[in-house]
Amino acid sequence: MWHLFIPEVSISEKLLRAAVIYVFLYLSVRIFAKRQVAQMTPSDLVFLLIIANVVQNAVIGNDNSIGGGLVGAAAILAINWLINILSFRSKRLRRLLESEPVLLIHDGRVLASNMNRERVTMDALMAALRDSGVSDPLHVRAAVLEENGHISVLVNGHRS
Repeated sequence: MWHLFIPEVSISEKLLRAAVIYVFLYLSVRIFAKRQVAQMTPSDLVFLLIIANVVQNAVIGNDNSIGGGLVGAAAILAINWLINILSFRSKRLRRLLESEPVLLIHDGRVLASNMNRERVTMDALMAALRDSGVSDPLHVRAAVLEENGHISVLVNGHRS
């Protein structure tokens, strides 16, 4: 029974596997996705589920032990915690790891090139405006796609 808890792969290999996959996925999501979880589409959810399944074996290797799974999970949690702490303490690292806010509307003018670069549709922008009580981009001083994927809207000198 105890064999269930003993990893079949060395702990150092398990830690390296978890770190490499974490960094790869972090960079991939950072580059290709800038949405809040609440804004996920069904295709985003399917993508995440498939990616999780695809990288599972890369994280655990040829090890199906409970101990190996716990070591892999602990490594991913520790890496995530460390990155959060380091990015909180270092402005330079935070700028490297997090995205910058992007202006989508300036003085009533929709900035199509920024919307295209960030893959924000006009429908999504208009929904954010409606959420802020605005029906027309002409009434918007600024709309900003924030680092967390939320669209902030500035109307007549105040933020919505």
